[in-house]
Amino acid sequence: MAQVDESEVRRLVREAVERALARPSAAPGPAAGGRKRVAIGADHGGYALKEVLKRFIAEELDWEVHDCGTHSGEAVDYPDYAAAVGRAVASGECGRGIVVDAAGIGSTMAANKIPGVRCALCHDDATVRNAREHNDANVLALGARVVNRGLATRMVRLFLATPFGGGRHERRVQKIMALERGAG
Repeated sequence: MAQVDESEVRRLVREAVERALARPSAAPGPAAGGRKRVAIGADHGGYALKEVLKRFIAEELDWEVHDCGTHSGEAVDYPDYAAAVGRAVASGECGRGIVVDAAGIGSTMAANKIPGVRCALCHDDATVRNAREHNDANVLALGARVVNRGLATRMVRLFLATPFGGGRHERRVQKIMALERGAG
């Protein structure tokens, strides 16, 4: 019989308990009724892609979608929508969030100003996987002029399905959160 490393067992149990206690970064939180819920928002540059992603998330992935706007292609200011998505995620109303603008850069900056948000601008599967597994990103930013619809839907599927890796990455995410609190 193989010998059990008690310190490794303790570490694994501690990580499992932390995830089970729904630490803000552990997993997408269920919405009312037990369904997974994602907030999505875009400015006019991301509006068309947001609409495609909304349908995909609801119909193909069976997540409830909280649409934070905009609701047309009329010119608006991206910080308003990125902040709305960020607040929905930070409050726990939604387990994850997605922001879309033309390049994704401005919405990333705006969303990351909301305490509790870890927004990652991603361009491909590798950046999405890393954002979730290593950085526990809870908001995904996309540039509608950077990624096409097919790639965007694939990235959203990956973002919503990939768990945080925990382990050695947990310490680093905690350091990011400490910077936000001014303790770093």
